[in-house]
Amino acid sequence: MRYVSTRGHADKPEFCDILLGGLAPDGGLYLPETYPQVTPAELSEWRDLPYHVLALRVLQKFITDIPACDLKAIADRTYTARVYRHCRPGRDPADITPLTTLEPGFHLLELSNGPTLAFKDMAMQLLGNLFEYVLAKRGETINILGATSGDTGSAAEYAMRGKHGVRVFMLSPDGKMSAFQRAQMYSLQDENIHNIAIRGMFDDCQDIVKAVSNDAAFKARYKIGAVNSINWARVAAQVIYYFKGYFEATQSNGEQVSFCVPSGNFGNICAGHIARMMGLPINRLVLATNENDVLDEFFSTGIYRPRQAAETFVTSSPSMDISKASNFERFVFDLVGRDPVVVRELWTKVDAGGGFDLNGTPFVARLAEFGFVSGRSTHADRLATIRDVWTRHGTMIDTHTADAVKVAREHREPGEAMVVLETAQPVKFAETIQEALGREPLRPADFVGIEELPQRGEVMAADLDAVKTYIVKFCV
Repeated sequence: MRYVSTRGHADKPEFCDILLGGLAPDGGLYLPETYPQVTPAELSEWRDLPYHVLALRVLQKFITDIPACDLKAIADRTYTARVYRHCRPGRDPADITPLTTLEPGFHLLELSNGPTLAFKDMAMQLLGNLFEYVLAKRGETINILGATSGDTGSAAEYAMRGKHGVRVFMLSPDGKMSAFQRAQMYSLQDENIHNIAIRGMFDDCQDIVKAVSNDAAFKARYKIGAVNSINWARVAAQVIYYFKGYFEATQSNGEQVSFCVPSGNFGNICAGHIARMMGLPINRLVLATNENDVLDEFFSTGIYRPRQAAETFVTSSPSMDISKASNFERFVFDLVGRDPVVVRELWTKVDAGGGFDLNGTPFVARLAEFGFVSGRSTHADRLATIRDVWTRHGTMIDTHTADAVKVAREHREPGEAMVVLETAQPVKFAETIQEALGREPLRPADFVGIEELPQRGEVMAADLDAVKTYIVKFCV
């Protein structure tokens, strides 16, 4: 399997090369040269597989430069009940991603049973094991640079902590995460973990990460890698649970399912798009945003208009407080017929602080072919949805999942099977749960008192050179 850049760089590397590199040399994102196809016979074979075996089958479609026996060992080590043990009471941790049925045909796919109680663990745990394997084989080290609006950072740090040959430098917006999210990251004392709190918004953090990644000389000298959704391995790992969710929600492969996904950086729902392109019978992909509705605006109007940091709202679903979706470029590459010239033209405007309008082009009509619809949710909406789901179904959901439930209900058609991707456990957003329900969410024993633990982190201005200087200090 070879990979291509969305911006047309001539090289076509294999998986292990792009695993360590993140962005392509021309600033584009990597995608498979062609999407691997899943046959009806394979769907039937995969239907009853346990998660770690299903993961191997899917990953083998994308990874051809790791021996099958080694890839099996990595999948087996990653997707175990020991790692994904924080499931709801009464659930079997061996299920990894249990399905909760709220009403006939309307389900939640639980993706937040991992070590940091967020769906990011589903990919990040795999990424940590892949990094360790490839680095050991090559005798190399890597310095991971990432940006987080909440959940990516803790998932990456828990996956990489103590890993041989790996340092993590994680940027987050100072004061913009929940107390629980902040404690998960800043309380880690591992020597290979470095937290940098940036005075600004998530987009400031993300811009710095992209700028460092685009500095080829600095990136090569200090062996900079990426764990954000620009890293293809994360997207590939997320494809797995779309297959699992489909099998859990259907009785046969003749049925179709729609998925509703809360989305900020577009990586999670992009994995659904790829699963659909591979042949998974997905009817529609329903994208849910919060008040930062750049993506909803695009799918509603054909206009992609990233906001400036000053225009980005701080909300009670903070992991979606994003105005420039770093992973969106992969989808647009497919939308414009995989023409890198068009992508370069569009992202020249985006990188200059602007946006683009696809109205009047043949591309806007293709949106319907890809099965996307969208909607937005507000703070009042998510409070009402959290209360309703708790009152009617006895199920407590987090703020991001509430955004998705609200939008899924608006778009669901009669008789349509709908799976909402749960993204985090409610304890990560306890203040809003308290506001909605007047009670504290359940807290796994591992995390009792985490906010009181000593925290460490470096507070810095949104300054590219200052971040580079900080990285160099720990890499010499």
